[in-house]
Amino acid sequence: MSFPKNFLWGAATAAYQVEGAVNEDGRGRTVWDLFCERPGAVWSGHNGAVASDHYHRWREDVALMRQLGLRAYRFSIAWSRVLPEGTGRVNLKGLAFYDRLVDALLAAHIEPFITLFHWDYPAELYYRGGWLNRDSADWFADYAAVVARKLGDQVRHWLTLNEPQCFIGLGHQDGIHAPGLKLGWTEVLRAAHHTLLAHGRGVQALRAHCRARPRIGWAPVGMVKLPASNRASDVRAAREATFAVRSGSLWNNTWWMDPVYLGRYPADGWKAYAPYTPPVRDGDLKTIHSPLDFFAFNIYHGDFVRAGQPEPLRWPEGNPLTLFYWPVTPPCLYWAVRFFAERYRLPIIITENGMSGVDWVAEDGRVHDPQRIDFTRRYLRELRRAIAEGVDVRGYFHWTLLDNFEWAEGYRQRFGLIHVDYPTGRRTPKDSFHWYRQIIATNGDALDTDPKTLFH
Repeated sequence: MSFPKNFLWGAATAAYQVEGAVNEDGRGRTVWDLFCERPGAVWSGHNGAVASDHYHRWREDVALMRQLGLRAYRFSIAWSRVLPEGTGRVNLKGLAFYDRLVDALLAAHIEPFITLFHWDYPAELYYRGGWLNRDSADWFADYAAVVARKLGDQVRHWLTLNEPQCFIGLGHQDGIHAPGLKLGWTEVLRAAHHTLLAHGRGVQALRAHCRARPRIGWAPVGMVKLPASNRASDVRAAREATFAVRSGSLWNNTWWMDPVYLGRYPADGWKAYAPYTPPVRDGDLKTIHSPLDFFAFNIYHGDFVRAGQPEPLRWPEGNPLTLFYWPVTPPCLYWAVRFFAERYRLPIIITENGMSGVDWVAEDGRVHDPQRIDFTRRYLRELRRAIAEGVDVRGYFHWTLLDNFEWAEGYRQRFGLIHVDYPTGRRTPKDSFHWYRQIIATNGDALDTDPKTLFH
């Protein structure tokens, strides 16, 4: 068995990472604009002011998507481009940009997947408390309603929030992402609860205001523990570790996923985070548990565990690493979809998977990135294995379409299928672009073909 007939082969981007044009057409400022102004906050003083210049070059980028053969494109809307102050006044020029983009995607037979929030929180709302303010859930719902009323007649697939573990954990606890706070556990868990509440209110707003029937999910980080062997005891240990919550870390699945999909916080998490757990009002969990249509998550790597050993196994010396120093672990895609399907029982969509590398335009005018091809091929084979065993997987989005602003890493990490020369904005499809094009065209069958024969 290969991939399903209507499998959604996609690629993904995020507004602040690709759009640029931060001071154009009425866009308001965001916490990332503020964070990039801090000395030393972002590598080499980089910022997203121009980024990949997608705001001006979107027509060229859609043409490249069509050349690639994408069946779906995941992108985010910049909240402050639509509502410059985060609430109230609607910026019609901002909405018009996304309306044009959606029209172009549909004309190219590419399904738009809209993410409503991918970390670029409006600065004016941050000054009013941001995620620490319970009103943030209502602010987000109002924003979702504005977008749904404008685009909900054509857009069918929606994601509310991207990776809350990151924008809360890295941004509000560790201080290494925007807004750069180092809050205590009481404040962090309160902000996390408001984030979950915003998700639920956003789902309700989409269902109330989209004219076409929406299919809705959200995109947390998917963290998975991998069994050291196929022994039942190791598989059981990996499953238990995947869904455990330990004190001292926000990097888990169930604190974020169980309220959304099961309508309750995990008992071990409530115990692990005591006495810092957030105030939960009557009706909060019902709102957070607003029904979703699919289970989406982002995933890049996992850790191996063995029964009887509480900590992940140490990586062998020389284990393959990406430029981000993330371990290359293809089985994570198999075990993650298997474990998540067992627990949450919804169709699965991989909303991000990819690798950062050191890519440049060679003397022959091409960008040779064999590691990215090998990485993606190995991961997709593991995803295919899960599908063959009966897991209902509906789509895969490669991160990312374009080289872009990689948050605190600036422009030193390149994840794209398309190389971007930042001084000129020139796009050069990489070898991985041409390889992925063949994977899409054959609905995955070319995974069994020598990659060198697919694009040379």
